[in-house]
Amino acid sequence: MSTATETQPKRERSLIYIITIVVLVVLGVIATVMFLTARQEVKSQDKAEELIQVLSDAGVDVNLTAEQISRVLGNDGGAVCANPNDALSRAVLLDRIANGASGPGIRPIITDTRYLQGQVLIMQVYCPNEVEEFQQFVDSLELTDTGN
Repeated sequence: MSTATETQPKRERSLIYIITIVVLVVLGVIATVMFLTARQEVKSQDKAEELIQVLSDAGVDVNLTAEQISRVLGNDGGAVCANPNDALSRAVLLDRIANGASGPGIRPIITDTRYLQGQVLIMQVYCPNEVEEFQQFVDSLELTDTGN
């Protein structure tokens, strides 16, 4: 047997090797990103199912699917767990439990405990390290059980 003489220029072979390596690296990066995304989606689905169970145990009628909850809260609790004990977050919460007026007519109201119970339950699932301090804040508010 005899071997054929290589007629392809070295520069052309190098170009083929470089393109092949770049394509393989890009495919590796895409595969890694897809794997990490899928793993986070599974975690967020598990947290959402846990939240649905906690809400059901608390007597809340849950009409949302785990997928809907995971899209809103992700796997870290989203806006609910983004600095819930921060002064600005508490000010926004207190603004939400006001009489609805604006300007000088705005007044705090005595609201139902169930209004804040949902946030506490979400925090128990998604950011349990923040619950104790937030619960102390909730306990300091004047609330009522009018909805029961």
